[in-house]
Amino acid sequence: MATKPKTEKKLSKIDIITFYMDHVLLHEHVPKSVYKFAKDHKFEEKNFYKYFGNFDALREGIWETFFQNAHSLMSNNEEVANYGSREKMLTFFYTFFEILSANRSYVLYVLNEHGDQMKNMKQLKGLRKHIKSFAKDLIEDDNDEKAYSFLKRNENIYSEGAWIQFLFLLKFWKDDSSPDFEKTDVAIEKSVNTIFDVFDNTPLEKVFDFGKFLYKETMK
Repeated sequence: MATKPKTEKKLSKIDIITFYMDHVLLHEHVPKSVYKFAKDHKFEEKNFYKYFGNFDALREGIWETFFQNAHSLMSNNEEVANYGSREKMLTFFYTFFEILSANRSYVLYVLNEHGDQMKNMKQLKGLRKHIKSFAKDLIEDDNDEKAYSFLKRNENIYSEGAWIQFLFLLKFWKDDSSPDFEKTDVAIEKSVNTIFDVFDNTPLEKVFDFGKFLYKETMK
């Protein structure tokens, strides 16, 4: 009786991402070519191109996957659905940086790979769109609940501010040597609360408090 040929295990997007991250950490350099990368990990080169056009797209995809994982964890939590925009933003940043911390060796390597920081930041292009869209959605939900137009926040300005805030937190996290990155958690709380307080036109004591915190951490 003829035997059925063995079917090759279907390669997933996450498989390729995992192979790539492991390669970078083990060899301390990016793969030389897609062909060799596929051979080293025993899959056909054409399967790489089902998900990514090149390694630059893969690197962007890794950051976008970090975002998607954080967003999924939030979406699957029934309590988060009842949070206001401030609490949702806090939850997102806490969750996102937990994911970064779980992949810290890879993240630190790729963020310091080149002497030119612009090259290092290029991989965040897709992530920037996701974070800005997420922040814009939060503000749109808030604005829908406001009866008067003068009380509404500018969605474009806020979404850009959320991205700048993320870049600050990313730099802070990179330099954070506290146990379990406790200082990053404090920075997340203070920065998110400060931004929402500014947009809500509440007293600026927290802005001053946040400024003191940044000064203290920077001067250490």
